[in-house]
Amino acid sequence: MAVGPTTRRRQLGADLRRLRELKGLTLEEAGAAVGISKATLSRYETKEGSVKWPAVDALCREYGTSDEERLALVDLAKGARIQGWWRSLADPIPESMNLMLTLEDEVVREDHYACMYIPGLLQTRGYAEAVHRASEMRCPEREVRHMVDIRMKRQELLQREDPPHIWCVIDEAAIRRSVGGQAVMREQLRHLLAASELTHVTIQVLPFSTGAHAAAVGSFVVLGGQTPELDVVYVDILSGGLFMEKPEELERYRLAFQYLRAQALDLEASVALIQRISEES
Repeated sequence: MAVGPTTRRRQLGADLRRLRELKGLTLEEAGAAVGISKATLSRYETKEGSVKWPAVDALCREYGTSDEERLALVDLAKGARIQGWWRSLADPIPESMNLMLTLEDEVVREDHYACMYIPGLLQTRGYAEAVHRASEMRCPEREVRHMVDIRMKRQELLQREDPPHIWCVIDEAAIRRSVGGQAVMREQLRHLLAASELTHVTIQVLPFSTGAHAAAVGSFVVLGGQTPELDVVYVDILSGGLFMEKPEELERYRLAFQYLRAQALDLEASVALIQRISEES
C-alpha cells in the first residue's frame, strides 16, 4: 500500500514532536532556533495544514538527526503536498467526505460496524442512490448522482493490486431493511455475497439474537494506517461525520470492534443468513 499525503503529513508531525522532545526543547525554543513561531511549529507537530520543507530541514539539523533521517523527513514534507483524484472534481464535496476520501486512499485496513445500512464500499449504485435520497430529502437529483458517483469511485480501492483488508460486521437490521425496493435489495444482497468471496473482504452478520452488544450507539469505521498511531475512527452523524484519533478514543473503538467480531456469526453462518434473506426478498 502506497503511503499517501495525509499519512505522510501525520507521520511527519509525530516524528517532529518526537525529535524535539528527545532534544529536550520547548516549542518556543525549537521554533526560535530555526526562525519560525511557536504556533507554526505546534501546527507542524499536530498535523494541521501544510508544511514548508526548508523548515523541516532546518529543524532536523537543529535536532541533530542523521542525514538519512533528515532527508526522509524532508521527503515526507514534500510528499504531503500531493493531492488525490477527488481534488479535481468539478463539483464540491462536503469537508468530512474530503477527509474520508483522503484517509481511505491510504489505509491498510478498514474495520466497519454497520447498524443501519450496508457499508458504502460494498453498496450497489441502486442501493446507494436510495440511501442518499432518503437521508438528503431536499438534495437535487444532480447532487445525488454526484455523491453516488464518488461512492462508486471509492470502491475502486477494492480492485487495487494491493488493496486494504475490509472487515465488516453488519447488523442483521441492515441486511433486512428494505432500501430502494425489492429488486434493489435483492441485487444488493447478491453483491454482498459476491464481495464475501474476495480474499481481502471479510463479512460477518451480527444477528438479532445477540441482543445488547458493544456498539449499540451506532455505526463506525476504524481506518487503519501504516502504524497504529496513524489510525482514525470515523463516526456517522446527521450533519456529516466525526473523526477521532486520541489514543483513548481509538482504544475504545478498537475494543468495541473486537467484541462485535466475537458476538457476530462466523463467516459461513453469515453468508448463509445473507443468502436466506436474499431468497426471501
